[in-house]
Amino acid sequence: MRQQYFFVYYVLLTAIQVLLGNYFTFSPYLMVTLLPVMVLCIPTKYHTVWALLIAFATGMVVDLLSEGILGINTFALVPVALVRRSVCQAIFGDELITRQDDFSIRKYGIGKVLFAIVIVHSLFLVLYLWADAAGARTFSFNALRFACSLAAGLLLSVFVAEILTPDDRR
Repeated sequence: MRQQYFFVYYVLLTAIQVLLGNYFTFSPYLMVTLLPVMVLCIPTKYHTVWALLIAFATGMVVDLLSEGILGINTFALVPVALVRRSVCQAIFGDELITRQDDFSIRKYGIGKVLFAIVIVHSLFLVLYLWADAAGARTFSFNALRFACSLAAGLLLSVFVAEILTPDDRR
């Protein structure tokens, strides 16, 4: 069942990200993004090349429809797709990749899933904020923006991970 609805949920979450980018700009210190966890949750049966293409397309759609800076989400999201399998393998074990199984919060626990989300979200934010600041903002501003965005993003990311990676054993 998970494979059937994954891309429907993925497209809906991309639309939600576009809405977040257009209508929910709370503060210059806060950037809410669902993109890193969406890429992390791409089923492991899709190899890195497919994940890179999906991440590229997702980033371009969000850039074109909401952010205004063409390529900034794509620039930050493609490396997340590149490290996705390595992060899953390191945190959830080799068996996950070998069996082409998918992780879920129920199967691996909130701690491991949250750790994987922190890694990919941090990578995304570091690259995004570096490209967005372009040397025009101070380190303290960027560090505060990183911390606030990571905290807010983690809360939403756990919910998104639960949607995209349901446990089939229920």
